[in-house]
Amino acid sequence: MKEIKAELSSTTYPGRGIIAGKSCDGKYAVSAYWTMGRSAGSRNRVFVTDSENGTEVVRTKAFDESLIAGDPSLIIYAAVREFGKKTIVTNGDQTDTIFEGLKKGLTFEQSLRSRKYEHDAPNYTPRISSLLDLEGGINGGYAYSLSILKSDCGNGDNTLRFTYTYDNPQNGEGHYIHTYMGDGNPLPSFEGEPVKLKISGNIDDFANEIWTSLNEENKVSLFVRYIDLATGKFEERVINKNK
Repeated sequence: MKEIKAELSSTTYPGRGIIAGKSCDGKYAVSAYWTMGRSAGSRNRVFVTDSENGTEVVRTKAFDESLIAGDPSLIIYAAVREFGKKTIVTNGDQTDTIFEGLKKGLTFEQSLRSRKYEHDAPNYTPRISSLLDLEGGINGGYAYSLSILKSDCGNGDNTLRFTYTYDNPQNGEGHYIHTYMGDGNPLPSFEGEPVKLKISGNIDDFANEIWTSLNEENKVSLFVRYIDLATGKFEERVINKNK
């Protein structure tokens, strides 16, 4: 099990990343998602919250609308949605795909069968997604899943699909998946299983550890949520570099 600081600071550009896990005291489901960017367009983002039908949605938004160029769907999307006792967190508009699939009775994995990596050749940025389910684990307890959809080593004609489900999360442990193995041109996609990380402290400790461990030049925004496993209520933190 790796320390967050050591893992996140090991590269200047892991890209967008998701952590799902359980707090060290066993009381909270833990979720984190961050964005990073090398270009002006990718760095021109903030996380904002709004409400749909009485339920909170976390979105990415352009910090300066005049700088939007190209396909905005790759950087402007709903990153976090709730469906019942499930929390969806992703790095793209597949958040909505999963949400609509769950409404139709599909599973997390089935919902993502209609999607593939992002259409940003030659990088083919992976789509990474997570689902925190307060009733999806052993004996109806907490479970979480992580997914990655990526090209076959840069071959845009083939989509590789991996889903990892943890049906009995352990206290103080989480798993981390991200888009890139490091900087490069084109950017190399994430490889291997999600990385097991140590989760310690309260929500502010956790958020601060992530934010200060990410590369100062490339980090853009961070979202963190702690969900009370007993009540379903949550508290969250949003940190934006652009202010």
